[in-house]
Amino acid sequence: MRPAKLILDGKEYEFPVMVGTEDEVAIDIRKLREMTGAITYDPGYVNTGSCKSEITFIDGEKGVLRYRGYPIEELAGKLIYSAAAYLVIYGHLPNKMEFKEWRRDLTMNSFLHEHLRKFFDHYPITAHPMNILASMIASMSSFYPEEVDDPNDIDRHIKRIVGQVKTIAAYSYKQFIGKPCIYPRSDHSWSANFLRMMFGTPAEEYQVPKVMEDALDLILILHMDHEQNCSTSTVRMVGSSQSDLYASVASGINALWGRLHGGANEAVLNMLQRIHKDGGNYKKYVDMAKEKGSRFRLMGFGHRVYKNFDPRAKILRGTVVQLLKELGSNDSLLEIAMGLEEVVLKDDFFIERKLYPNVDFYSGIAYRAMGIPTDMFTVLFAMGRMPGWIAHWLEGARTASNASIGLVRSIPDPAFDTSKESTQYSISIVVPQGRPSREGGNPANPERLPVWSWIPAFGNFQKLWTAWTRWTKWTLRKKTAIQNAPHGAIRPQDDIE
Repeated sequence: MRPAKLILDGKEYEFPVMVGTEDEVAIDIRKLREMTGAITYDPGYVNTGSCKSEITFIDGEKGVLRYRGYPIEELAGKLIYSAAAYLVIYGHLPNKMEFKEWRRDLTMNSFLHEHLRKFFDHYPITAHPMNILASMIASMSSFYPEEVDDPNDIDRHIKRIVGQVKTIAAYSYKQFIGKPCIYPRSDHSWSANFLRMMFGTPAEEYQVPKVMEDALDLILILHMDHEQNCSTSTVRMVGSSQSDLYASVASGINALWGRLHGGANEAVLNMLQRIHKDGGNYKKYVDMAKEKGSRFRLMGFGHRVYKNFDPRAKILRGTVVQLLKELGSNDSLLEIAMGLEEVVLKDDFFIERKLYPNVDFYSGIAYRAMGIPTDMFTVLFAMGRMPGWIAHWLEGARTASNASIGLVRSIPDPAFDTSKESTQYSISIVVPQGRPSREGGNPANPERLPVWSWIPAFGNFQKLWTAWTRWTKWTLRKKTAIQNAPHGAIRPQDDIE
């Protein structure tokens, strides 16, 4: 493809044009500042490609999502979570021997270091599970230091994170409800182990319903990666400084915790609860969302990336219907959700604007049906996204074209003119004549004040110190008088002085 041309101040510059595997076109502006002295202005980086990547492809106009070249429709519902995680991280589906070893390694690395486990005893009961997850993952690097030059060591860290993230998540929930934690089992799948640790007790064995295990596998795979979103870009940015894997993915967890990123399915449940408290009349809220001056928005409908139907939502809808049918849920919130979906899918207002239910709408309903509390929704999002973050960290660290530290420039705000001359201040010190007072006096030189009286900060400190000394002497004298007085002779409110 012919190079792109830029005309700036009458001068013409040429820049290479890159074409991706899916015919995406990008202008290579890496030498823009060197050639022109100018930079680009792109808040939010929505028009900026920060790297070359082989992990995920999205076509929002056509509703396409692929992991490592595989359409999401061929993965979700066909693979279990651990197999899909292997694909995203290592770039290919595992063979039988690779998968057997991978699954066993994840299970054997799902046990927390006993000293790390004791950290849970010191979190307050009100601590949010996302806060616990981020800090625990970051703390793992203290127990498992990284050997940078050993590729096998990186694989061990990957297995520890993927194996232990579910254990940390389940333990944080048990900490919140005040129940004892249980250890994972080697004969359970990754998702089944998580559900068992969430809902099981040491008193009796918990049988994980197969429909819940399959539904969780599906949801986690649908959330496994989504190109260069806020949290993934954060992981790559932190990793570009050669921070270890634990610190990098912990930064992704914190970014995901933001209300504008990972809290969408939680917002769906909050909306449903609001409708329920108002009598359950969801049609009223549909009309509110259509009103021009109304600030109310239906959460879980439409998507910033997908201008068509979210491909993940199409897959998840059938699973949600099956889940509700097999679990026999009679939850009124779920009834409102399904009624809301039915009305919106038939309403021309939403169809014309392509405001279809997205993956957050259905995942919130599924989690509710499985009995997972609302505070854990974003935690499960992080669990699903973990293999994607790891894959991007690896790609950034191992690919030569991506192995440079992130450096984002800013443009000085024209409203703040930095070219103005700085205001000049003159400071004069007036030394009074005569002998100073005893608080600031200097008997050796009556005309010279002590240094601290020249500087206000030290002068204030001197006053505080004087007040503290007087109060301490008064307290000590009062305490001594009370101890030496006969019983009842002095009441606490009596002033010794």
